Amino acid sequence: MAQFNELAAFAQFGAELDKVSMAQLNRGARMVELLKQPQYAPIPTEEQVAAFFAGINGYLDPLPIEKVKPYEKGLIDFLKSKHPAILKDIQEKKDLTDDITKRLTAAVDEFSKKFV
Repeated sequence: MAQFNELAAFAQFGAELDKVSMAQLNRGARMVELLKQPQYAPIPTEEQVAAFFAGINGYLDPLPIEKVKPYEKGLIDFLKSKHPAILKDIQEKKDLTDDITKRLTAAVDEFSKKFV
């Protein structure tokens, strides 16, 4: 986030950015959207982990900013209904083991293909 903030501040001065810098700005903006939570309604840690996993691994990159929250809600609903064991394992183990990462990647891939 610190790198995103520095790059965003630099970009405000009208500096021309290369493709890599633009991609970092775009991903950072989407990650900021994921960080937003409703007041007095904290999001469970395992749901945050799943959403951040999608953001960090580029699943949100092609989406417009206004679609990030609907994607996040849809992903969490999808995981709760189709893959509740993944969320349970994240909650219990408090770690993204190789097995959890593999299953989460497959689930996020599956959801992302359906999300339009």
